[in-house]
Amino acid sequence: MDVRHRHAIVTGGSSGIGLATAELLAAHGARVSLLARDPDRLARATARLRAAGATVAARPADVTDAHGLAAALDDLESAQGPCDILLHSAGAVVPGHFLDLDDATFRTMMEVNYFGTLNAMRRLVPGMVKRGHGSVVAVSSAAALVGVFGYTAYGPAKCAVRGLMEAARAELARHGVHTGLVLPPDVDTPQLAEENRHKPAETRAIAGTVKPLPPARVARAILTGIHRRRFLICPDPTTWTLAHLGGAVTPVLNRLFDHRTGSAWRRQRPEGEARGLAGPAP
Repeated sequence: MDVRHRHAIVTGGSSGIGLATAELLAAHGARVSLLARDPDRLARATARLRAAGATVAARPADVTDAHGLAAALDDLESAQGPCDILLHSAGAVVPGHFLDLDDATFRTMMEVNYFGTLNAMRRLVPGMVKRGHGSVVAVSSAAALVGVFGYTAYGPAKCAVRGLMEAARAELARHGVHTGLVLPPDVDTPQLAEENRHKPAETRAIAGTVKPLPPARVARAILTGIHRRRFLICPDPTTWTLAHLGGAVTPVLNRLFDHRTGSAWRRQRPEGEARGLAGPAP
């Protein structure tokens, strides 16, 4: 797909992966529309794009509010034309120990990450099917490929996004609509900065060994995925390997993760208690 003169709608478009991809799409000639919850951050992102010469519109919206989201999407299509490209980047992550997280957190992760994706697709995909072309790309996570300590609420929600896109791929392809699934590792975004404030020590022991990707790198992978109509969009070699060879490498990763989380866990225990409890398997 050539993105020139296409209308791209980006949820979560006020920062991080969403904003970086919106900037790249605009630089390649697309008309860009942004959706995000925070009106102030959205206004700053819109001004930044316009200063760079982009044709851009924006609406504040919460992707968990299906009716409010639908109204915002309708406004953007009225302003900029039918949606040719949907990038669903809006998401949230709340890490924590399974035994400490409350029920509301598990539900919120599903509402934002899975149902937010579904709400946007349900509104925009019928029009793409009717017109016989389009591209729908959803940002999932490397946490949808392998279980990660501390992500018992977040990981399943991103797995649900993966399942949705995998199931939709064949159905939409026959109508000329491309479906893409983005599987990034940690990315240097405001969301990651907030997440890092709440990560358990065990999760930090895993994540701290990998340098977060810059959002622009993920954006380039997404644009290439749209151009080449790829389903799996993996911005780095590690997630590519997991996505294509997961069954072979997951046991190795699990053992590595268990060793690191076990070490982190033992460092936090009082000395006497640590001698009496083995903790996770090394």
